[in-house]
Amino acid sequence: MSEELLSLRKQIDAVDDQVLRLLNERASLAQTIGHLKNGIVYKPEREAQVVRRMQADNPGPLPAESISVLYKEIMSACRALEQPLNIAYLGPQGTFSEAAAIKHFGHATQGLACASIDDVFRAVERGEASYGIAPVENSTEGAVNRTLDLMLTSPLKICGEVMLRVRQCLMRRGATGKTGMEGIEVIYSHAQSLGQCHEWLNQNLHCVRTIQATSNGEAARLAADNPDAAAIAGELAAERYGLVIVARDIEDEANNTTRFLVLGREETAPSGRDKTSLVLSARNRPGALLELLAPLAGHDIGLSKLESRPARNGTWEYVFYVDIEGHFADPNIQAALHAIEEHCSFLKILGAYPVAV
Repeated sequence: MSEELLSLRKQIDAVDDQVLRLLNERASLAQTIGHLKNGIVYKPEREAQVVRRMQADNPGPLPAESISVLYKEIMSACRALEQPLNIAYLGPQGTFSEAAAIKHFGHATQGLACASIDDVFRAVERGEASYGIAPVENSTEGAVNRTLDLMLTSPLKICGEVMLRVRQCLMRRGATGKTGMEGIEVIYSHAQSLGQCHEWLNQNLHCVRTIQATSNGEAARLAADNPDAAAIAGELAAERYGLVIVARDIEDEANNTTRFLVLGREETAPSGRDKTSLVLSARNRPGALLELLAPLAGHDIGLSKLESRPARNGTWEYVFYVDIEGHFADPNIQAALHAIEEHCSFLKILGAYPVAV
């Protein structure tokens, strides 16, 4: 071994000793703060501020995304010293929902796999889970309507969001005597994933039968039981069910991203860069929607999303899901919402929360 390499390794060892000492010092401070907060271990606005500050001060060469991952894991480990969070997600294990939960809360949590999005909401409402993760929209396939419908009536608040880059993989059992895509007779996957990989499937496995599964995790579980089957899912599913990935990044859109909501029982304080989600209903008259949105423009408030859904009351009325830039506690937004209330028949604030980091 060269003297230069030996010297560099000694320097790394010295830095690692400092990192270890500082990590434990940070953990001790976090424990003290946890005692002062009377057991409240997760503050979405504070954690978002920490990640943003570290990204802004980062001199490199580590990229901003790596800084985000590192600090979320550090905060996750510090939280767990007080009380590990129990996070409900759409199961079984290996789904993109579980991956989103890990990305947002880190690995030092307890996962609660739920059979449906409805069960995710119920678990948090009943206190069986500290928080929940629910998909709300995909850049390719659009809105997840069940999540929107549940938000209309649920007492839960949106306290965060997760933007997950969805990388679809084709996977199957290993040690079958068959390699690659040879001998695949059926492919399991969730309906949205099949839609996201439609063109790739047409070009590469157009004669293979596809079967919709309740989730990508369930698709991977089914493929693990059948040597002639494959699944389309994420890397986490391959890891959870011991499958071999035979093709990566098979989604048709290179920037395929799913947005998830973090659901909790308490409101979130301003973080400095926030988003407010609300749902409202316009009175049934010409120009009603324009009247609702005009106060936002009048108060110079950015609109980042507008989604319509049937009101589900059987009268052909619609509700509108709106995301605006800023926290509803801001006086400017308060004034705009007051003006909107004069023109709408229904208004519900779904939550104000930090923009995804």
